[in-house]
Parts: sequence; C-alpha cells; structure tokens
Amino acid sequence: MDLVMTVAGSVLAVAGAVVFLGAAVGLIRFPDPYTRISATGTAGGVGMILTVTGGLLLMPSVANLVKVVLIVVLQLGTAAIATMALGRSAYLTGVPMNLAHYDELAEDTPGREHGEPAPRHPED
Repeated sequence: MDLVMTVAGSVLAVAGAVVFLGAAVGLIRFPDPYTRISATGTAGGVGMILTVTGGLLLMPSVANLVKVVLIVVLQLGTAAIATMALGRSAYLTGVPMNLAHYDELAEDTPGREHGEPAPRHPED
C-alpha cells in the first residue's frame, strides 16, 4: 500500500509539473493576452490540484488533507476571478484579439457594435 501511494503521489506531482511546463510554453507561444490568460488560468488550476494531491499522497495526514482542500478551494476560486479580471481589463484597454473572428462583447462596450469584427493587429 505504501509503494502504491508513493508511486501515485510521484506521478501526480510530475503530472502537475508537466501541466505547469505546458502553461509556460503557452505564455511564450500564444499570440495575445487572451489566449495566454486562458492557458495560465487553466493550467494553474489543474497543475496546482495535481501537485498538491501528489504531495498529499506522499505525506498523508489529516492536517495535510485540510491544507490541500483549502489550497484547492482558494486556487479554483481566485484563479477564475483573476483570469476574468485580466481578460476584461485587456479588452477594455483595446488590446487586439488575434484568434477571434467576431467581437461578442461589443454590445457591452461603448463605441462598438455587436458582431463587428474583433480588432486585429495592423500587420494582419
């Protein structure tokens, strides 16, 4: 049983690290802040859950279980709010979208019409 917990904990911790590595590559490769926010927000949530769950399996205790539950709840709650706030602030400051074909948020923004093409980089 101990060996199974150790192997499972190690696999989860490494999987979490791989998810974080994927988010780091996404920060470099993705073309605009909107896709970067999506990558880091999602990977942060999933990577954090995998990593701390792996740590819990490696060092099981009631105190560590309480910490892991608290970490997961706080991470998922704050990451969602933070990514939405970052995306909205990028949108409101006029950062162009590279991958969007239509601007679905235009009806909420003064000076833009609903369904209007999203602002793009000048070289496109």
